[in-house]
Amino acid sequence: MQRVIRIGTIVFSLLLAGALPSLAQNKWSEKQTFPIGGQGGWDYLTVDPATHRLFVPRGTHTLVVDADSGKTLGDIPGQKIAHGVAIAPEAGRGFISDGGGDGAIVIFDLKTFAILGKITAQPDADGIIYDPALKRVLVVSGDKGVMMTFSPEIDPAAGKIETPIDLGGSPEFLASDGAGKIYVNLMDKNEVAVVDMKTRKVAARWPVAPGGAPVGMSIDTKKKQLYIGCRKPQKLIVMSLTDGKVLSALPIGDGVDATKADGGEIFASCRDGSLAVARETSPGNFEIVQMVKTRTGARTMGIDPMTHRIYLPTAEYETGPNGKPATKPNSFMIVVVARQ
Repeated sequence: MQRVIRIGTIVFSLLLAGALPSLAQNKWSEKQTFPIGGQGGWDYLTVDPATHRLFVPRGTHTLVVDADSGKTLGDIPGQKIAHGVAIAPEAGRGFISDGGGDGAIVIFDLKTFAILGKITAQPDADGIIYDPALKRVLVVSGDKGVMMTFSPEIDPAAGKIETPIDLGGSPEFLASDGAGKIYVNLMDKNEVAVVDMKTRKVAARWPVAPGGAPVGMSIDTKKKQLYIGCRKPQKLIVMSLTDGKVLSALPIGDGVDATKADGGEIFASCRDGSLAVARETSPGNFEIVQMVKTRTGARTMGIDPMTHRIYLPTAEYETGPNGKPATKPNSFMIVVVARQ
């Protein structure tokens, strides 16, 4: 009996020792901060994993930052209200959604960062992605409630977007399954619009309840799941791509703006300075496994899938003339979060 106990103890110790490295990898923390400075707000941050570059909209201009050193490599001017950046490596181009005025898409060269041209879009051009399977850049307009599409090879001088797709609500962000379906958060309808790109129509509408006001969205095509950040109430929704069923609704911080999936984990970045880390701990069971302290205002993020580093833009805050929080001049930064 004693021998059996000793063997059992040894086996348990070996199993525990084998599990410790895995457990340790699951801990995330702030590793460094890139002090960028300059003027302007910020919105969606896009990572180019091939070049380890960060594309960071700053309102009237868009910064290109080296993801390893934090050095500013370029500054693309000429926007009114820059929201997001999509990159199409095979075309050698990047695309900035500019929601100011009548709306526009700024096209730039990925190597030189030179502006190649600007095409007319719908007002409030906001969330933007590139779908390599469809060979289309996809952009949503919050004010007009449509999704715009165009080829990455579009003529920068005279090109026009294709006929916009009516979404029947106010879109915020979107994701593609790479097989002809686009999923769009409709913030005012508390649902996800499923767009069939063959018919260019909304094929289904999936409620995000018990979440509401969906903003952030990301996708895991292998697991066939959507990850949706909701503000009212504050939830991280895990949704099945098969039928739109809500698989889990997890509590997160205040002011979520982005969700990402990487390495079997799900992330939700919030304005209150929290980064929720979730995981499927057993089949069908999802849990928040860590709440990482970041910085106030760090509501959007990008993840480099090659290095698994998370980049969150924000700034320092002070009390403004009206008594409300205001960003300190020249305090813009990018917070880098990584595994311990």
